[in-house]
Amino acid sequence: MPLLRFDLIEGRDKEAVKKLLDVAHQVVVEAFDVPERDRYQIVHEHPAHHMIIEDTGLGFNRTENLVILSIVSKARSKEKKQKLYSLLAERLEAECGIAPTDLMISIVENNDEDWSFGLGEAQFLIGKL
Repeated sequence: MPLLRFDLIEGRDKEAVKKLLDVAHQVVVEAFDVPERDRYQIVHEHPAHHMIIEDTGLGFNRTENLVILSIVSKARSKEKKQKLYSLLAERLEAECGIAPTDLMISIVENNDEDWSFGLGEAQFLIGKL
């Protein structure tokens, strides 16, 4: 936990997707202080015409290298969120060639009772996590 969902325009090869996921995971581990094996990532690929992602008037030029990242997580401080945003933009550009203007992130917060990792149990509530 957290759960990361990536919406991408289809066309990236397997290695590029794997690199994107690996870089994102390392940033989450660093910024949110989660364990290394706390990795939950899902990729959704779409035809380009199925995604309209503008810039809220900020003047960004989006490309087909666009990454929309939706994160479901327990509450994190503003500082940790800002660290995640900046590290992710920096490292995806350096390691994956994704421009910071092609990265959009949204975080939705939830609580311990909102997670079950299996076995029909709320592991956070019963003390297993």
